[in-house]
Amino acid sequence: MAKSTVKFRDSVARTDALLGEIDARRFAPIYLLMGEESYFIDRVADRLAATILDEAARAFNQITVYGKDSEAGQVINLCRQMPMMGSYQVVILREAQQLRGIDKLSLYTQKPSPTTILVVCHKEKNVDKRSAFYKGCAANGAVLESVRPRDYEIGPWLQQFVRSKGFAIDPKAAAMLTDHLGTDIARIAGELDKLSVSLPEGTQRITDADIETHIGISKEFNNFELCKAVVDRDVARALRIADHFARNPKENPLVVTVVALFNQFRQLFTMNYLRWQSRRKGVAIPSDGELMKLLRVNNPYAVAEIKQTAPAWDNRHVFRILGLLREYDARSKGLNAGGLSDGELLRELLLKIFVR
Repeated sequence: MAKSTVKFRDSVARTDALLGEIDARRFAPIYLLMGEESYFIDRVADRLAATILDEAARAFNQITVYGKDSEAGQVINLCRQMPMMGSYQVVILREAQQLRGIDKLSLYTQKPSPTTILVVCHKEKNVDKRSAFYKGCAANGAVLESVRPRDYEIGPWLQQFVRSKGFAIDPKAAAMLTDHLGTDIARIAGELDKLSVSLPEGTQRITDADIETHIGISKEFNNFELCKAVVDRDVARALRIADHFARNPKENPLVVTVVALFNQFRQLFTMNYLRWQSRRKGVAIPSDGELMKLLRVNNPYAVAEIKQTAPAWDNRHVFRILGLLREYDARSKGLNAGGLSDGELLRELLLKIFVR
C-alpha cells in the first residue's frame, strides 16, 4: 500500500471543515473516519451523534453498533431500513477496524440510502484505499484521515486550540502541558476543556500558575524549567529539579525529559550552524519567521531566546551533548541501563552535560 501523504495539519483542517459542515446541517450520506489519531475521529463522530437528530428522534432513529459484535451484512441491513417518523436515520459503526469482512460494506457504500447517514469509525489504521469500500465512501460521502502529530506539531495546534476557546496561553504554560502530556492531544484537549471552565470570568490568558493550580503540573519542577537551568548552566537548580523528578518518576518519565533536552540542544546547534554559514559562506541568516519553522518553535520570543543563548554553547560541545542524549534515550528505554533508576540516570546525564 502506498504511503499516505496526509499530514497532521491536513487532519486538523479537514476536521474543522467537517465540523463546520455538520453545524450548518450539510450532511454527507457516509462518513469514513479513519486513522491512528483517535481524537479527530471521536470529535467528528460525537458531533454527528449530537447534531443530526434531536434528542427525541435519537431513541428511534440512531443506532450504534460495534465492529467486534457485528457483521457487514447486519450493518447493511440496518442502513437499508427506513427512518421512523423522521427524515433520517443514523447508523454509527464504532471500532470498525474489528469488523470482519469490512470490504463487503462496499455493497452499500457504492449506492447509499438517501435517508440514512452511516458513520464509520475506523481507528488504529487506515482503510485500504484500493478497496471498493473506500472508493465508495470517497465517491459518495466524506472521508477523514486522522494523523498523529509529531512532537514539533503540538505547539502550533495547542495555540490554535486555546484560541478557539477564547484564550491566549503563555509559552511556559504551553511547554508545561506538552512536556507533561507529550503528543496525546486528546488528554491535552481534555485538560484545557476542564481548565477553560475553571478559570475566573474575564480571564484572557492562561499562565503557568493556572496550569499548576487547575491541572496539577508544577510550575517550578518541569522540563521547561530544567532545560532553562541547563542552558543557563545553573547546576544547582538543574540537579534540584532532577531530584524532584526522581521522587516523582511517573509524572516525569526520563524518556520525555531526554526528548525535551534533545530538542533544546538541537535548536542551539541549528542556530550556531546558521551563524557559521553566515560568517564563512556569506549566507544570510533566515528571518525570524523562517527560523520559527527551522527551529520548530511557535513564537518569536522563543526564537529570540535561542539567539541569545546559542553563542554561549560551542557547537563541538553541543554535538557531544547530542550524542550523550541519544545514548541516554536508549538507556531510558532499558538498553544498557546498568540497573540504574531513571532518577540516577538523569543525574548522571546532567553531570556529563555540565562537564566541558
